[in-house]
Amino acid sequence: MVDHDPGWSARALALVDRLRSELAPLPVYAEHIGSTAIPGMAAKPVFDLQITVTDLYEAECAFDRPLAELGFRQSVHQHDHVPAGVDDDPERWVKRLWMRRGHAGADCNLHVRLLGSPNERLALLFRDWFRAHPGAVPAYGRFKSALAGVVRDVDTYADVKDPVVDLVVTVAEAWAASTGWTPHAGVN
Repeated sequence: MVDHDPGWSARALALVDRLRSELAPLPVYAEHIGSTAIPGMAAKPVFDLQITVTDLYEAECAFDRPLAELGFRQSVHQHDHVPAGVDDDPERWVKRLWMRRGHAGADCNLHVRLLGSPNERLALLFRDWFRAHPGAVPAYGRFKSALAGVVRDVDTYADVKDPVVDLVVTVAEAWAASTGWTPHAGVN
């Protein structure tokens, strides 16, 4: 974990633009998500990006080669965590994930999700709620830093972090309803 770098946004947006171009015409949206997309948030210096598509299988087939040429490797992880209290079919939380590490460009997790899926929406809601509530950023950042200090395994880190994300999402859902928030506001 490192302190927030104000340059992350510009670097991530440049990568988003490059991926949108390289993967055209399938991306409906391409966005910077996750902790590096939240001003002031401590984070791993790994960009989380989300590409939204209308067909995951088509995207997986079309994206694999150009992403490999850019240093990305597809992950075996194909589902996101379903938040506690959400009675939903886990198959609605499907995705494809490519990761890039140790490349001349930035380290990155590229989440490819279906347009209108609950996990596509959740990634944007999480980011936008923190952007709208900067007072909550230091507490969440401290939690992640403390967790990273005691848990070295990435899968265990995610398993411990998920219930905290669930708490944030509960509050964020109420905020979304009260403000009329929608995914992709002001994008494309």
